[in-house]
Amino acid sequence: MISTLSLRGRILSVVLALLFFSTLFQLWPSRYFQNGHEVGLDSGAQVDSAVPQHDSQRTGDVPGSQNSGGHGHDGSDNLLNETRYISSWGASAGWTNDVITFSNLVYLGILTDRVPILPEFLSTHIRGIITIPFSEVFDLPRFRKLLGRPVLEWREVKDAESETIDELGCWNVWATMNFKQQETHDPAPRETWISDLLNLDISYTKTPPWISLKPYIPTEPWSSFWSLAALSFPDKRKASLVPPEPSPIKHVSLPPDEHLLCYDFVYYAVALEGLEFQFDFSPAWRFVGRYMRWTPRLEKLAEEYTRIALGGVDLIPPYISIHARRDDFKAYCSGGKISQGLCLPTLDGYAAQVEEVQAELAERGIHVRHVIITSDEDDPEWWKLVSARGWHYIDHVGLKTRERLGVWYPILIDSVVLSAGIGHVGTEGSTMSWIAAKRVRDWHGGVTRLLDWSNSE
Repeated sequence: MISTLSLRGRILSVVLALLFFSTLFQLWPSRYFQNGHEVGLDSGAQVDSAVPQHDSQRTGDVPGSQNSGGHGHDGSDNLLNETRYISSWGASAGWTNDVITFSNLVYLGILTDRVPILPEFLSTHIRGIITIPFSEVFDLPRFRKLLGRPVLEWREVKDAESETIDELGCWNVWATMNFKQQETHDPAPRETWISDLLNLDISYTKTPPWISLKPYIPTEPWSSFWSLAALSFPDKRKASLVPPEPSPIKHVSLPPDEHLLCYDFVYYAVALEGLEFQFDFSPAWRFVGRYMRWTPRLEKLAEEYTRIALGGVDLIPPYISIHARRDDFKAYCSGGKISQGLCLPTLDGYAAQVEEVQAELAERGIHVRHVIITSDEDDPEWWKLVSARGWHYIDHVGLKTRERLGVWYPILIDSVVLSAGIGHVGTEGSTMSWIAAKRVRDWHGGVTRLLDWSNSE
């Protein structure tokens, strides 16, 4: 059972009286961005740099006065007895994949009627163990209100400065669904630094094979939402228990906790088919993901970067955003056997899709000529070709985004800029493009396209 846990004093009110949600959320102050100041950029414009730098220590800056049990150093168990919880650890490679994972986790919370506890984001695309809290990216009070349910962050539950190691029993999805581990009978869970940062000593119980969406295809990694949810209910839980693996630190063997239900990895959880988050029917998007709106501070920051990209305009005009995924996709060009020029999507290809989006918007009476492109491409010659087309882009190197705001902010600012377009052209196969397109469609009623590229086999 988890010890050294603490909750916001107002959480009990939220749990017991959902009818008061809107009032409570209006009363909760924003405490994450205070005492900001502006810094000058190379272009001469000003960008608010109140967003703090991030490192592996920035996991415990929630004011103690908001916790009902202090900082949790006393070892008391302060999770509400009458409330059940659910959590997982992310570790989904890129940041956008973690957004999908967190959406899946919250959706499982809806299915199981449990309060989700969200970890911090940790991306393998960012060097080092550098995390950022959910609430520094997404407007958590607004998310709770739109969702109509309580949602917690781990930093609201356990003080990251506590040195107490908490023992916990969780379900191991990865060992069941990972084909290589099935072949070798490897019982290891999905690797992540998050549980280490939280000082959790987890004993894992392997999930049964019937959680698979397609158990007759062993190479399929997809599990079913409802099969995972069923493990939280007494009948299926009892029938599915097998001897747990000892925890790595204290070597304790614990069954999956019933108060705090937890899974090692839920990125591959779906309702109907694999990769369904890209589709309009995705329940994790419809009931969760679309409510993850940016913090006002992050929106303001992205708007200022957009103004700079457009030449210092005061009023941002409607624009079409492009996400050109290239850098890591180069590896799919048959291991280098196919020229990148023949394999990767071309600027001509994106331009053709932009014209389609412009034409569809024009039919609605919306005439858009501005285009803003984001990409992980680092070839200066490629960017010269972008500029030659009259397209705009965010110059994170010139604006020293990493140095001024931290390593997370290039991708965060890009994501906000992509989502704010009235049209979007993305790269097929990129989850970042998928979710940008969904935001443009659902938040703004925009028009989107995904550029297919099929020469990489």
